[in-house]
Amino acid sequence: MPHAVTIATPGLQALILCGPGSSFPTFTANPDENPKALLPIANRPMVWYPLEFCYRAGITNITLICPPSAKEAIDSALKTNPFLTGLPLPRPDLLAPEDLDQNTGTAEILRLPELQSLVTSDFLVLPCDLVCELGPEKLLQAWMVKSANLGDVLGDSRTSQGKHSGGLSVYYQTKSETPIKGEETEFIATVPLPSSSVLPASGSLFPHLSKLVCSMPTDTLKDTLEDKKGFPSRHDLVEQHPKIKMHTTHRDAHIYIFPQWVMKFVKENDRLETIGEDVIGWWAKASWQKGLSSKLGFDEFLALPVEDSSSQHGGTNSPRGETTTTNTTSLETATQKLSLNSTPAEEPNQVVTFKTPKVEEPNPMESASKSVEVPPLLAYIHPTSTGTPAKPTPIIRRVDTAQLLLQISLQLAKLPSLEEIHDTTNPPSPYCHARKVAYPEGVKPRTTISKSDSLVADNVTVSEKTSIKESVIGANCQIGEGAKLQGCLLMDGVVVGKNCKLTKCIMGRRAELGEGCSLTGCEVQENLLVEAKTEAKEEKFMSSSGLEATKEELDDAYDEGDDDEEGSVGGEGSGSDEE
Repeated sequence: MPHAVTIATPGLQALILCGPGSSFPTFTANPDENPKALLPIANRPMVWYPLEFCYRAGITNITLICPPSAKEAIDSALKTNPFLTGLPLPRPDLLAPEDLDQNTGTAEILRLPELQSLVTSDFLVLPCDLVCELGPEKLLQAWMVKSANLGDVLGDSRTSQGKHSGGLSVYYQTKSETPIKGEETEFIATVPLPSSSVLPASGSLFPHLSKLVCSMPTDTLKDTLEDKKGFPSRHDLVEQHPKIKMHTTHRDAHIYIFPQWVMKFVKENDRLETIGEDVIGWWAKASWQKGLSSKLGFDEFLALPVEDSSSQHGGTNSPRGETTTTNTTSLETATQKLSLNSTPAEEPNQVVTFKTPKVEEPNPMESASKSVEVPPLLAYIHPTSTGTPAKPTPIIRRVDTAQLLLQISLQLAKLPSLEEIHDTTNPPSPYCHARKVAYPEGVKPRTTISKSDSLVADNVTVSEKTSIKESVIGANCQIGEGAKLQGCLLMDGVVVGKNCKLTKCIMGRRAELGEGCSLTGCEVQENLLVEAKTEAKEEKFMSSSGLEATKEELDDAYDEGDDDEEGSVGGEGSGSDEE
């Protein structure tokens, strides 16, 4: 069901990175035909969630980035999948750079020529495995108020006063009611933002914003503590920020709001491989570590651009070839852009007036000794206990493992359907389905389906004496007589035989279970047949297709073995003759 666009965000681009899905070996063994971006979360394709997030934010300039090998599958899904075709217009673009493969880092993706020419404004970076129920307009508002610069937003460097827009990243707590064992976490250190005399509005994200000063994977922190027998801290950090708060159980949601200059930062520093660990980590350090900003090139790509505007604005050229404006034309233009009316006011504003500062020729030696101010990098720490039963805390999670795929799918299945919601005071979740059982005609009598925590998609047939509790059933599935499903995720086209018992299992597309199977905590690959009466626990059923040796390979192996045997016999004979 498409959702209405709630806010206009002119000029902001969105990049959705569609990775290979190496953390789903059971279901993405062939990433070209079954890319990670198309795995279902609560019966919707995974990539639907970040796309819907962008449309809710009013962002329509959206580009999906994927390897060339996965382009055909994703392009086909964008044209045929009913959930993806039901999203608002315009459709997202699909970009598959030639040099992008399954091992390319996220920062390396931004460095590709196709991306460098694509990004022409401030932009948003999202992973394809993001599920974010939080209103994106709140994140954009927080970034614009606390980190964005007027000159960068308006595209006029003369109004920036030497400062530039910063960035914003999002983190969430992994120690939830149902934690996932072994889930990745980040070590982040934050400092409070300057206090404001104005109280934030109800529902604002400002109380949960802070400045990020350090970020690294928790595994890296543990290795550092083990090697150095303690946590090394620099005096620069403690001197500048005496109040530091450290988090070790939060995870990077990979939601980044970046200004356009970040593309230059990534391009100039070719050692940056990933966004989360390298771009964010080095940017946070550069804000307080002396000399680091110059080493990373901030002085160069944050310098005011040279513009051929002296004839229009009466500027004078500095020794470095930059143009210095000596009138208020740019400020007047900026004021007109922010005005609600299309024509400027006839009389000058009596409350706010702009004065042209005295322009002095810069001293080259003095300029060289000073580094530019590193734009702030903000961190939004998503709270965990602000919700109520009537209005729970919005979900923010990455779904990049099979355990998370099952957990988040079952969590979303507990949301009430649109036909069940009668309270109009609180808006429903954007992830609510229209109906819990999309095709009730396919359900036979004498069956038990727990609608409060289950989802049954279109064209599903359920035979008699079947029990389905806390499960998600994909489209075109067939559930045999007497089957019992508890806490399971079935993708499209799965066939479950009679009297099967499944508990906490994930079944790939078009997988088939023979009669009488009993599986607990298992994963079954797509198009795989599990023989009848199979009993298993915590196993992964995967096909060996493509691993068998061909007849030619077997013949070659036998020939090589015969040659080796003849060579060894000949050697022994020649040795005996010499003796």
